[in-house]
Amino acid sequence: MSMHQLPPAALKGEGMTSQRARDRLAAQLRESGIRDPRVIDVIRNVPRHHFIDQALHSRAYENTALPIGHGQTISQPWVVARMTEALLEHFDARKEKPGRVLEIGTGSGYQAVVLAALVEQVYTVERIEELLRQARRRFRQLGLANIRSRYDDGKLGWADEAPFDAIILTAAGDTIPSRILEQLSPTGVLVAPVGSPSSQVLIRLRGDGQGDFAQEELGAVSFVPLLGGIG
Repeated sequence: MSMHQLPPAALKGEGMTSQRARDRLAAQLRESGIRDPRVIDVIRNVPRHHFIDQALHSRAYENTALPIGHGQTISQPWVVARMTEALLEHFDARKEKPGRVLEIGTGSGYQAVVLAALVEQVYTVERIEELLRQARRRFRQLGLANIRSRYDDGKLGWADEAPFDAIILTAAGDTIPSRILEQLSPTGVLVAPVGSPSSQVLIRLRGDGQGDFAQEELGAVSFVPLLGGIG
């Protein structure tokens, strides 16, 4: 979905899932420090209610994480916006356009769809087969052609398609798995939560092209744990 491609009419919603509800969420994001208008516009237009169970539709445009089954959640919109913004800032500073992005942890597919509106190609890996099946259906219904998905252990990344211009993790481990970091371009950017369940921080690693990565802390967050294997 490009910046100019709105979701099909059937996904636009009404009542608590209407455009008015999305506009309120966009305003909240601006008030809470999200500055990039591209990110705010995409989150305003992506039908978040399409990524959760119908029983939760009335809460789709609240700025909160919601359960999606299998012990997983759809991330809080502010967190999705901040991670996406942090990724884009790296390319803006280099006066480059974001190209190929790897996402570890497809979940509902929401973060992948937000990214797909702003980068050339998204590669997303999910270890829970049922979640990936549902996400793939959503990608098809939204008519997205620039998302590729894989059922696999996310800790392994997607080596066949490396290197990536950017990598984003939607689950937290104590450290960034070395197999994933090895798949990042020397001038790329990685955005991920790191830490224990009780104390996590969002970090950004930015490559200098010489093999070194500068690390920044972007604030406290709360994510599900990064697990290995497939389920």
